[in-house]
Amino acid sequence: MNNPLELPILNPHAAGIDVGSEKFFVSVGGNQPKVFLTVTEQIKALCEYLKAECVRTVAMEATGVYWINLYGALEEAGMRVVVVNGGHCKNFPGRKTDMKDCQWVAVLHAHGLLSSGFVPPENIRCLRDYVRLRGDLVSMAAQHVQHMQKALDRLNVKIHVVISDITGVSGMKIIEAILAGEREPQKLVKLCDPQILKTKKASMVEALKGIWRQEHLFALRLALESYKTYQRQMAQCDEQIAQVLKGMCAGKPTPELGKPKELRHNTLVIDGLHQQMAQIFGKDLTKLPCVNESTATVLLAEIGQDMSRWKDWRHFGSWLALAPCSAQSGNRRRREKRRLTRAGHILCRAVQCMALGKHSWLASFYRRIRAKRGAKVAIKATAYKLAKLIYLVLTKGWDYVEEGIAKYEERVRAIQLRALQNLAKSFDYILVPKALANAK
Repeated sequence: MNNPLELPILNPHAAGIDVGSEKFFVSVGGNQPKVFLTVTEQIKALCEYLKAECVRTVAMEATGVYWINLYGALEEAGMRVVVVNGGHCKNFPGRKTDMKDCQWVAVLHAHGLLSSGFVPPENIRCLRDYVRLRGDLVSMAAQHVQHMQKALDRLNVKIHVVISDITGVSGMKIIEAILAGEREPQKLVKLCDPQILKTKKASMVEALKGIWRQEHLFALRLALESYKTYQRQMAQCDEQIAQVLKGMCAGKPTPELGKPKELRHNTLVIDGLHQQMAQIFGKDLTKLPCVNESTATVLLAEIGQDMSRWKDWRHFGSWLALAPCSAQSGNRRRREKRRLTRAGHILCRAVQCMALGKHSWLASFYRRIRAKRGAKVAIKATAYKLAKLIYLVLTKGWDYVEEGIAKYEERVRAIQLRALQNLAKSFDYILVPKALANAK
């Protein structure tokens, strides 16, 4: 009779791989490991070795970017690959080397004790690479905007004090005219938008009186050229993203579309993006507050279109690291801080753009939480609400309808009144409106 305390082996043909930048350490069923290099030919040899050992499933830790090429090769070889969070199989004594680590991963996987992290399908991974590259280009372009502002400060041209964005139409025209040799403030100010001239013409004329030193003009020219270079590269990324999206939405019906939203700086510039996002998701996410088609595209690259990976909206919010997290040991319970995932960051940025809105109930929720707990907590709590809406729209087929701030605040007042009535009842008091109390 088998010992009931012994763990059953669920995957007899399981392997574990310790992934490094130079070598892969492979163990089948916890046996003596075999070492392969990370070059392409050795990756192919590793796959052939696992096939010869009749391995059907492989577990490995997600180490930097080194696991990605191996994952693709194993996936093409027809094996089930489990990408494990390293924190789930560490902190065990006596397993401090790569050799022993891969054996331990193989043993845990054979007993079915490892669960896979979220790895999207190949087309989503391709889209993710383009989107993340574009995000890096946006960050690098922003650095050169700061370089332009510094050069303008050294020239004592204070246009970035008068207008909010020097990369707008007016700001770019003025900078290009300055680099072309124009120095007269009255001529430069005519390049501004009529709306600026209507309210800020005098301030702009004073801001354009600079101290024209050659070294700072040279710095401004280099910063502008670098900024334009990154803008061209971002446009090239948009073209590649458009090709991937075109293949993903081919043959899919178009659901009912909401009203197009205003797109701001650094958003994706793709024709028909609104319709493509609705086709891919099966629902128009832009009907939700603070989500436009560009945000939906970036979110698609992080979470994919299949929401069955998460069992409910709470699980989804927890995966995004937006849900409150706590750890319990005995009778002690404490809050734990978790780093937001990339998708969580996307929703938080969307909430920050919506924070000053005057028409959405979600903006009212944000301001109410901010007044009590501060902006940082309010952003995360509102993003958690938004994640819930996204999950329910994509899984339950909900059609979101904006109720407005007035109805939301009325519901909040009703909840607060009910809480006051319950509190008064607990102290054996009666809650009386102020008007009735004064009448008596």
